Amino acid sequence: MVIFGGFMDKGKNYEVKDMKLAGQGSLNIELAESRMQALMNVKQRFAKEKPLKGARIGMALHVTKETAVLVSTLIAGGAEVAITGCNPLSTQDDVAAAMAEEGTKVWAYKGETKDDYYRYINYVINFKPNLTIDDGCDLVSEIHKKHTHLIKDIIAGCEETTTGIIRLKAMERDSALKYPMIAVNDNKTKHLLDNFYGTGQSTIDGILRSTNILFAGKNVVVCGYGSCGKGVSLRAKGMGSNVIVTEVDPFRALQAALDGFRVMPIKEAAEMGDIFITVTGNKNVVDIAHMKLMKEGVVLANSGHFDAEININELKKIAKARRVRPFLDEYSINGKKIFICGEARLVNLAAAEGHPSEVMSTSFCGQALACEYAVKNKGKMAPKVIQLPEEIDNHIAKLQLEAMGINIDKLTAEQKKYLESWQEGT
Repeated sequence: MVIFGGFMDKGKNYEVKDMKLAGQGSLNIELAESRMQALMNVKQRFAKEKPLKGARIGMALHVTKETAVLVSTLIAGGAEVAITGCNPLSTQDDVAAAMAEEGTKVWAYKGETKDDYYRYINYVINFKPNLTIDDGCDLVSEIHKKHTHLIKDIIAGCEETTTGIIRLKAMERDSALKYPMIAVNDNKTKHLLDNFYGTGQSTIDGILRSTNILFAGKNVVVCGYGSCGKGVSLRAKGMGSNVIVTEVDPFRALQAALDGFRVMPIKEAAEMGDIFITVTGNKNVVDIAHMKLMKEGVVLANSGHFDAEININELKKIAKARRVRPFLDEYSINGKKIFICGEARLVNLAAAEGHPSEVMSTSFCGQALACEYAVKNKGKMAPKVIQLPEEIDNHIAKLQLEAMGINIDKLTAEQKKYLESWQEGT
């Protein structure tokens, strides 16, 4: 039930909602920069060294104020950039307008139709990138399915999120992946920070903006206990909720239990929950059968990348939606009302602003440095899912510590020798 669309502002290299929003977008980008000092340090170095000179970077990312800072960092490094969104509801229209005003090739608006979504992806593909940055793997997938003639000129790609890594590893298993993909999501400074601290806070933010519901005293069912689920569970607990976790992975379920949360199958939790949050990367985690068991007035929200985790397509077949607030739809099923946030798309961007800038700073340091790594290692990487060297990940952590004004200890020569030896024992 996309209610946006309408006439777009169009130019040779952009298609955005309203260019008159550019002023506010520029202010938001400026604010983001002030909170992304680690990335700004990378930008300053890139401006001097131009490590991305000659790179044509095609991007499918959430078009947010933080992403705009990444784009400016890549451009400072000498790259040409073209960008579109990676989710129909995640674009910040003022930011897209500001980027277009600055001359960036950008095609994105909040509430994109499916046709526009893929049309914009193909605009990026027509830019003929030799590096790709993806969030969810739609850009990479489209290139592999319909534009294989471009692959010979692509150095590598970078993937931002868990869902995209799942798809890429499936492509690798099927021998379908034809150029190297750097798993930026697997950086410690991404999935252990962005997924945990970012998703935890921004998911709650999205649900609050769309519902204004009280979390204290509610039974909050978190489906999935990976890094995202851990962050969401901790934040919900901190707001006074009774957290129930559903999982299919035995070890993660054990972690949830030892962290003090109730763990049970979704079928049992369906009857107890007041708020349901999916963060699994899988499909139909909350299915029609579960919805029929739910209480009156429950709230359902998804914070996984695609709108597949809550089976909204089947729900639409048996119940009509009524929009009761921006980004909140009411469905009647079995005589009960259930509420779905953000059309079951990732709620933290559909109904809020995504992760805080401080968190995205380390994630996007990973993207910028992954592009630099790819250029430096052109022709040396196999068409597989690869991870950045640990020293790059540690460098990002150091940059963030510096931005926070935090100093840490260093190993002495004696300690280094001890850790590298095996002779000394009891």
